[in-house]
Amino acid sequence: MDFEWVAIALGDVAWITLAFALGFGSRLVGLPPLVGFLATGFVLNYLGIASGEVLQKLADLGITLLLFTVGLKLDLKTLVRPQVWAVTSLHIGLVIAIFGLGIFVLAALGAPLFTSLDVKQALLLAFALSFSSTVFVVKTLEEKAAMKSLHGRIAIGILVLQDIAAVVFLAGSTGNLPSPWAVLLFLLIPMRPLFHQLLQLAGHGELLILYGLVLALGFAELFEVGGVKDDLGALIMGLLISAHPKASEMSKTILGFKDLFLVGFFLSIGM
Repeated sequence: MDFEWVAIALGDVAWITLAFALGFGSRLVGLPPLVGFLATGFVLNYLGIASGEVLQKLADLGITLLLFTVGLKLDLKTLVRPQVWAVTSLHIGLVIAIFGLGIFVLAALGAPLFTSLDVKQALLLAFALSFSSTVFVVKTLEEKAAMKSLHGRIAIGILVLQDIAAVVFLAGSTGNLPSPWAVLLFLLIPMRPLFHQLLQLAGHGELLILYGLVLALGFAELFEVGGVKDDLGALIMGLLISAHPKASEMSKTILGFKDLFLVGFFLSIGM
């Protein structure tokens, strides 16, 4: 018997059991289970258990599937509403102005960790602070069954625009522009009827789940090859088929996988 694999298996059972226990305890006291998952990460970190490659892979898969399901539920018309683009712009502008000034003042006063920062770096930090956590917001909306509400759709629209702004900023600031082949990704738009046809033919069982995983994970990888953020690829693929009548059914079939993988994300954050 390979005792090394037995030890690995027992280790996985231990953190899964602890995640369930603390997640269940959080629900009993009226808190979202994700609070318990974060606490599990804190406990594991306190015990000196590092975040492994398997846990990181689970976290990455969870985020990809989350953004794919967000795309499935998002109406493109929401993004052009003034409540979305105006609030996003105002929020980013105010955070940069307020936090940028605050960070620069701390640097001028010689506060620890801020002494070497100039105006440009202070504004850069403030810009980073202007972004929200898509994962936490979506999980909170799901817990309250508010994903399809007006405020829920507006919140998701704001998060999407923030993600797009982040992608543009990272591409411009690091100099790592998308590959010239990335322009071919625009061909996905005229291919939308093909994706819809395959979705219709996939039925209602295992093929529907596999098709959803192909769209989410496969095209996320394709976007990454093109030098574009992979999670944005999953979001866009969800948007491309969101108008299909079976989009809601696909979202429900992937729900279990997404929630399971997101446990890995919250554990890795806590660790």
